[in-house]
Amino acid sequence: MSTRTIENPKPAMKIPPIVSQQEWEAARQQLLVKEKALTRSRDALAAERRRMPWMAVDKKYEFDGPKGKVSLLDLFECRRQLIVYRAFFEPGVFGWPEHACRGCSLGADQVAHLAHLNARDTTLAYASRAPQADIARLKARMGWEMPWYTITDTFDKDFGVHEWHGHNVFFRDGEQVFRTYFINNRGDEAMGTTWSYLDLTPFGRQETWEDSPQGYPQTPPYKWWNWHDNYNAEASPDPKWVKVSDAGEAAFRKRDAEAKAS
Repeated sequence: MSTRTIENPKPAMKIPPIVSQQEWEAARQQLLVKEKALTRSRDALAAERRRMPWMAVDKKYEFDGPKGKVSLLDLFECRRQLIVYRAFFEPGVFGWPEHACRGCSLGADQVAHLAHLNARDTTLAYASRAPQADIARLKARMGWEMPWYTITDTFDKDFGVHEWHGHNVFFRDGEQVFRTYFINNRGDEAMGTTWSYLDLTPFGRQETWEDSPQGYPQTPPYKWWNWHDNYNAEASPDPKWVKVSDAGEAAFRKRDAEAKAS
């Protein structure tokens, strides 16, 4: 084992020890135990989130959309779950009118392809107070694809996002809308992947390994995955992909069993 420093103008940067491959792998395995514990803890937290009480949303909210006035119910796009991120793009925000808030823009750059969320009965939407013409111009400039609406009433104040960003999660049962979860501050910085969004929703990832309340929709893991341009073409999982994913799962189980036995 040796130690060294990397020269930097000021001050010198002290780096971790330089070790052999065997020592490096041992250190990685030691840290992996904690990483797996963190993953299990995150899964348990998501399971608890799925059992959070819901709040009925009886007030009627109105937004401006690309095609005119829409309601909160319309934002679901006929799906059952909705995540609304309050992004700051409006007069008075740094960057206006060329850009949205730098932090909100960084978050928007992280958003995964929406087809995967949509395949799990979930819609992601952004909302700001900027007019639709400005939102359309911004989306075109930045290459963003998510639906983005204009807040026209007290939606932002009523849901805790009139002064700060945040994700509100809603569920639709017919015509009735419920608020199921809310996350902001540093919770927002982890958002962007399909999984981070689904873990906020009442249905979760909807996979059979999850600890969810009785009757919640669940399908086998991996099987529903698809190319983002192919969900509409395939009504059910491709048999060849099912075979491939089964083989992958079997390999993972064998590897884990061997690791426990060693």
